[in-house]
Amino acid sequence: MEAALGLMRRMPPGLSRTALSSLLLLLPQHSSDLLSLVDQPLEVLWDDSCGKQFLLCDYNRDGDSHRSPWSSTYFPPLEDGTQPPPSLRALEVEANEIFALYRDQYYEGGISSVYLWETDSPEGFAACFLIKKDGSLSGDGRRGLLEQGLWDAIHVVEVEKAEDEVTAHYCLTSTVMLSMKSNTGFQGSFNLAGSITRQMEADLSLSEGHLSNMGKMIEDMESKLRNGLDQVYFGKTREMVFTLREPLDTLTASSATGQSIQHEVISDIIRSRT
Repeated sequence: MEAALGLMRRMPPGLSRTALSSLLLLLPQHSSDLLSLVDQPLEVLWDDSCGKQFLLCDYNRDGDSHRSPWSSTYFPPLEDGTQPPPSLRALEVEANEIFALYRDQYYEGGISSVYLWETDSPEGFAACFLIKKDGSLSGDGRRGLLEQGLWDAIHVVEVEKAEDEVTAHYCLTSTVMLSMKSNTGFQGSFNLAGSITRQMEADLSLSEGHLSNMGKMIEDMESKLRNGLDQVYFGKTREMVFTLREPLDTLTASSATGQSIQHEVISDIIRSRT
C-alpha cells in the first residue's frame, strides 16, 4: 500500500487515472483505501435542476452517484443518498455562494464546489472546497493562452470545537494538481505537470464564524502553494532551460560582440600591412 501511494504521488496528473485503475486491478483488497487517499483530477457534471456545473470528488459520492452542492440532488438519481443535516446544509449553501465569489476574483473563471459532512467528533464537521480552472484556448476560463492548461485545487478542512466553546481547531490539507502544455512556433513545445500537497493547523476564535476562519486559511494556503509551484516547477524549469540553452537576447549580444572583435582584428591586420 505504501509503495502504491508513493507511485501515485510521483505520477503526472494526466496519467493518474490510468495508474489508479491499474493499481485497483493489482490490489483489489486496498481499493477503498486507494479511492479515498488518492486525489484525482476533478471531473465536472451538470445539475439540470438549477442549470449549474459542479465538481465530482470522493466527498460527494455515494455509490456511483454524486451530490450537487446547489440542489443537494444526486446524479444519477439516488433515492436514499446521504445528505448533510439541516444546519450543515445551510452552511454549505452559504459556503458555495461565498466561494464562488472568491473563485471568480482570484481565478477569473473556472468552477467551484463546496461540500460539508458530519464527523465522529462531537459538534465537529468537515468541509471540502474544490476549484477547477481550465486555462486552455478552448476552455471556459478567461485568459486561456495554453494549448492545454488545468489547475485543480482540493482543500479539505476538519473542524473540532474546543472545550471552551469560543475557539475551534482547524486542520487543512490542500492539494493542487497542475498541468500545462503548449506548442508554438517561436517558443517550441513543452509539457509541464505535477502536484503538491501541504497541511496547516490552527486554533481560531469563533467570533467571525467557521466560514471566515476556513476562508482565511485557504487563502493563505493557496498563496503558499502558488509560490511553491513557482519556485519548484517554473523556477527549476527556467534554470534548466537557461543552463542548456542561452536566451535569444544573450546569443544576439554575444554574436554582436564577436563580430565587433572580428572587425577590430581585421582592421589591425590591414594597418600592419600598410
